[in-house]
Amino acid sequence: MLERYKTLRQEASREIVIRKSRFIGYAKPVADEAEAVAYVEEIKKKPAPNANQIVIFSGFKMRPLFKQSDDGEPSGTAGKPILEVIKAQGLKNTVVVVTRYFGGIMLGAGGLIRAYTDGAVAGIDAAVPIVNVLHREVLVDVDYTWYGKIENELRGRGVRTGEVSFTDRVTVTCLPEAPEAERFVNWMTDLIQGQGNITLGESRYYVESE
Repeated sequence: MLERYKTLRQEASREIVIRKSRFIGYAKPVADEAEAVAYVEEIKKKPAPNANQIVIFSGFKMRPLFKQSDDGEPSGTAGKPILEVIKAQGLKNTVVVVTRYFGGIMLGAGGLIRAYTDGAVAGIDAAVPIVNVLHREVLVDVDYTWYGKIENELRGRGVRTGEVSFTDRVTVTCLPEAPEAERFVNWMTDLIQGQGNITLGESRYYVESE
């Protein structure tokens, strides 16, 4: 699993108008290629007959995967510039579709390249780029007498935390970044002087703190 990767916060779209042609950039975070394809099909149902659907989706977390289409526009004027936007922003697990409603004025090859570039940027900006960071669960099970100290130390170090379970003991779910998990366990073991149980849990992604 990647330690971190850039993707989008949400599905969104934004429209821009260039010389009477409407360009709508749609963007969405996706888990896999199947979800990306389903989204493309969904967007294809929206436009009127005079619209072109320019489809791109980016590499996924574990392997590079780039697909593009000019969908009837002159070769290299639509798919490639959108793909270059995705690559330049370093996005993964992302699908971008730019739809053009022709306004009657020819833009020329250079104009189309700029327009599809701007449409992709507009959709991506609307969907809000984020960075997902891999964290590892570290479950710290201790007597209640240690809880206040642990809480203060975690807050002071800015360590992300999850659920806290209160039974006859306290179990704190700590979420250090994955590469720091082993070092974190050693630090926590020293902090509680070995008087507790520390176990490793799942790895999962969280949005990088802004």
